[in-house]
Amino acid sequence: MLAAIPNEAPGNYYIGRRFYKEEYKFWGYVRSPRQPWTTAKMVMLNENRMLAPDRAKWRIGSDNGYEYKLQGYFSGDTVYEPASNGFYPEFVPTGMEVVNTAPGAIFRTREALNPKYRQIAQPY
Repeated sequence: MLAAIPNEAPGNYYIGRRFYKEEYKFWGYVRSPRQPWTTAKMVMLNENRMLAPDRAKWRIGSDNGYEYKLQGYFSGDTVYEPASNGFYPEFVPTGMEVVNTAPGAIFRTREALNPKYRQIAQPY
């Protein structure tokens, strides 16, 4: 997976990795193409223009760990997420396409993807 990142096509899009936790309301990590996961930002998704894929299917968290090609933009706003007591940048999606339902690991442990595990893992 790490070797594939430099080969990503340049362009006006983002790569997103869904990071679902039962107690938190953030969406996941978003990075620019050709950039490592260490540069990714945890984001809050603004769903006014379109719903997140799992919410649109009424299956919240069913896409945990999926990788997406995202169209959209950072609004410039920061959103408070009370369960984590954190502030995260707001991302406004205009298009979301599943790229991989079982992508390579971006966290040091598999436990990081457990929706019940309360720790917020950082990509490496």
